[in-house]
Amino acid sequence: MHTNYEDIHFVDSTKPVWNYSIFSEDDIHNFQAGTHYSLYKIFGNKQLDVLGTPGTYFAVWAPNATRVSVKGNFNHWNNDSHPLFVRLDHSGIWEGFIPGVLAGEAYKYHIHGFQGMKLDKGDPFAHLWEKRPQTASITWGTFYEWTDGEWLKTRHKHNSLNAPWSVYEVHLASWMRPDKHDEETYNTYAQITERLVPYIKETGFTHVEFMPVMEHPFDGSWGYQGTGFFAPTSRFGSPQDFAAMVDALHNAGIGVILDWVPSHFPYDAHGLFMFDGTHTYEYADMRKGYHPDWNSYIFNYARGEVKSFLISSARFWCDRFHADGIRVDAVSSMLKLDYSRNAGQWEPNIYGGNGNLEAIAFIKDLNETLFRDFPDIQTIAEEATDWPKISRPTFEGGLGFGMKWMMGWMHDTLDYYKLDPIFRRFYQNKFTFSMMYFYDENFMLPLSHDEVVHGKSPMLYKMPGDEWQKFANLRLLYTYMYTHPGAKMLFMGNEFGATTEWNYKSELPWNLLQFASHSGMKNCVAHLNKLYRGQPALYEKQFVSDGFEWIDLNHRDESVIVYMRKGNEPGNNVLVLLNMTPVVRMDWEVYVHGKGEWQEIFNSNAVEFWGTGDVFNPAIFGELVDEPTGCYKIKVHLPALGAVVLG
Repeated sequence: MHTNYEDIHFVDSTKPVWNYSIFSEDDIHNFQAGTHYSLYKIFGNKQLDVLGTPGTYFAVWAPNATRVSVKGNFNHWNNDSHPLFVRLDHSGIWEGFIPGVLAGEAYKYHIHGFQGMKLDKGDPFAHLWEKRPQTASITWGTFYEWTDGEWLKTRHKHNSLNAPWSVYEVHLASWMRPDKHDEETYNTYAQITERLVPYIKETGFTHVEFMPVMEHPFDGSWGYQGTGFFAPTSRFGSPQDFAAMVDALHNAGIGVILDWVPSHFPYDAHGLFMFDGTHTYEYADMRKGYHPDWNSYIFNYARGEVKSFLISSARFWCDRFHADGIRVDAVSSMLKLDYSRNAGQWEPNIYGGNGNLEAIAFIKDLNETLFRDFPDIQTIAEEATDWPKISRPTFEGGLGFGMKWMMGWMHDTLDYYKLDPIFRRFYQNKFTFSMMYFYDENFMLPLSHDEVVHGKSPMLYKMPGDEWQKFANLRLLYTYMYTHPGAKMLFMGNEFGATTEWNYKSELPWNLLQFASHSGMKNCVAHLNKLYRGQPALYEKQFVSDGFEWIDLNHRDESVIVYMRKGNEPGNNVLVLLNMTPVVRMDWEVYVHGKGEWQEIFNSNAVEFWGTGDVFNPAIFGELVDEPTGCYKIKVHLPALGAVVLG
């Protein structure tokens, strides 16, 4: 039933658990008040020497339990031989030191819970769990000899809002597998590192975002139904192996963002649900405590101990694993009491509104704490409603996130590009609408995993036309994304034009790169990343209103759109021309101010991108048409379904 380890240390069951504690009075007070944000230092399992005796200290919160014991390989899974001591301060904490239990032992807490229930639970604070489908926790620490000191010293340059943010979203299991068709095979963290680091360097992304690496029992949840909020999944190795991967990415100059899910958790028997026979971590009122979309349970944000648990989890990944960003999943579902609920299925807050006041307070405290303790990171909200000030500081009445996913941009952009080009002239307002509200938030433009699953089709097949037009349209879309203000995010496989929807059970269709069309798409994205990183006008003012200007929106029938991106130095401005139809337009006239000489610095129709390469621009010398305003007329050749960037 349980993993067998080569070095199991059996403990004499006649030896009692030592009554030992590492908690201070302040720890207890802050834990209960919801203000203890480093619980991982005191809860869980800790390998210690007590009075010269090696062993493991255990501490778990089970406030409605009548008895808690530790069972594992070391005592033949005996329910009764090693009971913990309950603290007498009404904190609900059970603790004790078991001599002789060393690192690497599988264990669970055997809990006598409410009304005589008997439960076997994993440790909420464990740093390592058995590989699924086994469900026990393992005694283990997180110590690692980091070598990324130089990155940490300078990461403010990489993670600030006026730095380029080009994020590659990765699902670790299915990015690449030892057997591409066998969902039971995984590369190790080390094997992933060996392949992923050079690939990200080659393609030029600035950051990688990992879909949840936190331990989870079901592969089909993609990690979003977690049980181990303080443990990298054991599917790929140990916590130290995961740390080594982050270390290698940092040493290669690549930032690491982690998806984190404080919105809900699953009902697996070994997890947090009904932890001590009562609703310990979740709301007891299922109008707030049950998530109808995901058949899961919602954290009780009003409970101090739960708030301490969650913020400690977020801090843990920044502290122990040097995360550069935390992307918070499903924020909309946390904020709204009526999220996915009909009338009568939810209760308004004390002011009669639909906001979950406890969740709002939790989110603000979360962001204030993370930015206080790790000022060089970012927090990113996946939030899809018009809730105001998601990415504004809490002192301005905001929720305090650094960035927010721009879901409206994503939907409008995909709707526009799905159209046959002949109809795009009628929908230009949908295309341009994003700039009407862009400066309300610090937006990240996401083309994420959610857009290439569940029948939505891969990015390539969202595009209209024959094969050449599909690729040209997708290169055009990506150029638009990379030259639009805001941070960027592409899901794995999008960069080379995957021809199937993402399937977590298999690896990406890497065989497509043998074809010039797909290798050309990958090359295009690599050049867009290089363009984005190399042109300050594309990132220095990406969240500032004077960093963008529409130049020409008056050619709806031709569907040619022109805009300018501006940096701190006017001479570095970049001009972007998008030709949304399969019609070549030679000597297209554009009127621009301040600069008459331009160079083509990017053309989505280049041969190396699988374009035709026959429509390009040599040096452009404009005609001064209005000296007082410095207005020039320039002529630009526009390829069919192509984007041209001038600098």
